[in-house]
Amino acid sequence: MKKILILLTVVLAMLLTACGGSKEETKAATPETKEAPAKVLNVGIVFSTGGLGDKSFNDSAYRGLKKAEKELGIKIKYVEPASPSEDQQFLTEFAENNFDLVIGVGFLMRDSVEAVAKEHPAVKFAIIDDVVDATNVTSLVFAEDEGSFLVGALAAMMSKTNTVGFVGGMEVPLIKKFENGYIQGAKYINKDIKVLTLYTSGPNPFNDPVRGKESAIAENNQGADVIFHAAGGTGTGVIAGAKELGIYAIGVDSNQDGVAEGTVLTSMIKNVDEAVFSTIKDVQEGTFKSGTNRFGVANKGVGTTNYEFTRDIIGQEKIDKIEEIKAGITDGSIKLN
Repeated sequence: MKKILILLTVVLAMLLTACGGSKEETKAATPETKEAPAKVLNVGIVFSTGGLGDKSFNDSAYRGLKKAEKELGIKIKYVEPASPSEDQQFLTEFAENNFDLVIGVGFLMRDSVEAVAKEHPAVKFAIIDDVVDATNVTSLVFAEDEGSFLVGALAAMMSKTNTVGFVGGMEVPLIKKFENGYIQGAKYINKDIKVLTLYTSGPNPFNDPVRGKESAIAENNQGADVIFHAAGGTGTGVIAGAKELGIYAIGVDSNQDGVAEGTVLTSMIKNVDEAVFSTIKDVQEGTFKSGTNRFGVANKGVGTTNYEFTRDIIGQEKIDKIEEIKAGITDGSIKLN
């Protein structure tokens, strides 16, 4: 009997120990409380007529979008309207699906962004190259005249005929800024230089390479040996024409120097990609503000490329002169009209 009591005592002690151990294990296995994952930003962008592949304005905006996707972890969606008549429809679809930021690319989208932003005050919008006065819209504009002044000066220094050309897409205030800056820059170097101007217009002013090439030929026939374009996809025709004619071209918006190496002296860069990226980052960080954000030479919103294929053709003396002009625009000693 004594042996049985001892045995029961040992078993009971083992059971109590096991129960105690089980309680501690259960406590240790309880998962720690975790914070809810941060909300992923959804950004929609409606590209300008001509869409991706223009090696210009739209492609630059897309680079900014992809950079934000990679570095900020956002989700993106984009559309390429066949015509401006579709802009408002696509902007509305993004807004109705509660995208955190909706971006309209190009001045042709101004009225559409204004209308949709008014209908969806809780959605944040951005427009590139025009201004919409609304509490939920940020307007990203560039000093195209300052950047064009730089390439106008370069064109004048490179011209052997004392005649340079400009090809624009549409004769509207925005493109006139390119033209006016280019003319002022050329005349800053040579007050007697002749500057020819053509606007392609037509049903697809920013996506008509054939008309672009015809414009380059027409200006060359009048003596132009350096031609700057501000015509989106139409400008690829300007560059192709310049290459065939054996003259120089100047690209726009994105780095187009490699489109025709040695033919494209430089490109008037508009850092649309950085403007898009910084706007998305502002939304993510809760610092989004309505109003107008201006990007010029001083804050590196516009400028030139680094002459990757033409540095030897241009020569260091002329490149140094362009840098001197940049400094003058920045400190205000060079003023544009």
